[in-house]
Amino acid sequence: MNLKEIIVPIKPELDEFQKRFAKSLKSNVALIDIITRYILKQKGKKIRPVLVLLSAKMCGDLNDRSYIAANLVELLHTATLIHDDVVDDAKSRRGLASINAVWKNKVAVLIGDFLLSKGLLVSLDNGEYEFLQTTSEAVRRMSEGELLQIQKARNFDATEETYFKIISDKTASLIKTCCKLGALSSTKDKKKIESLAVYGENLGIAFQLQDDLLDYTGRKKLLGKSTGNDIKEKKFTLPLIHSLEKAPHKKASEIMKIIKNGVAKSFESVYYFVNEYGGIEYTNDIAQKYSVIAKSAILDFPDSESKTSLLELVNFVTRREY
Repeated sequence: MNLKEIIVPIKPELDEFQKRFAKSLKSNVALIDIITRYILKQKGKKIRPVLVLLSAKMCGDLNDRSYIAANLVELLHTATLIHDDVVDDAKSRRGLASINAVWKNKVAVLIGDFLLSKGLLVSLDNGEYEFLQTTSEAVRRMSEGELLQIQKARNFDATEETYFKIISDKTASLIKTCCKLGALSSTKDKKKIESLAVYGENLGIAFQLQDDLLDYTGRKKLLGKSTGNDIKEKKFTLPLIHSLEKAPHKKASEIMKIIKNGVAKSFESVYYFVNEYGGIEYTNDIAQKYSVIAKSAILDFPDSESKTSLLELVNFVTRREY
């Protein structure tokens, strides 16, 4: 299935979510409205609200709480993307100039803060304290993961263990939260809620593994960004970490020297190194293993269109080329 087919069971609900999300961005400050309208032009895949709505529908009936949960995670996700673009000094996002590129860093940071506060208020105004607790835990993990990655990039000492700690916190925590909130919105069955949390955590890890693979193998036309960004930012992801462990010491030292010095066109050398010493193949195999764990977590649910879509979403995430 492609993403258009995956969202079929929740298409009307996703359209309703889009309306509610746009409404939640409104403000009395003209500059904020201009920027939030610009944000709405950045057409993302909306994977996170899709996960909330599909999880809710698989567990029971979609309701107002499901929309609140979807709104909360999308506000939080959008805020983190804007802040990430400031941290990374990114010039584009989803085919358009980034917020920081158009309005500069100060405005971008404040808009990110505005969206984060809107997400908190969505929870508080509706008395959804459990949603707020779950999401706050995700924000803490995301921040810790990002800071750990920065630390490891500075020290050039990332290991496979720390890599999985980083991606579990940085990416999988929010994917897990989406699935858990969706389940919480439509059921009180703790086993179902936990099963979806496990599904989300493992889907998130598989998602990030594929993302890190695409930084080596993706094409600029599809990604909307050039490959090799992680190397430029001295981020050690699994393809490189594994290859450094498997390569002869001398060869590994040469590649480390190239990365540390930021030599022009260094990505090409690193790319061939990662291919030669099995980093691409190994990362792909590990991504497939996490995909299997994610699917297994929800196999006991009764068959439904939503269950099929959640299973197919795992395939979509690990086979995508962008």
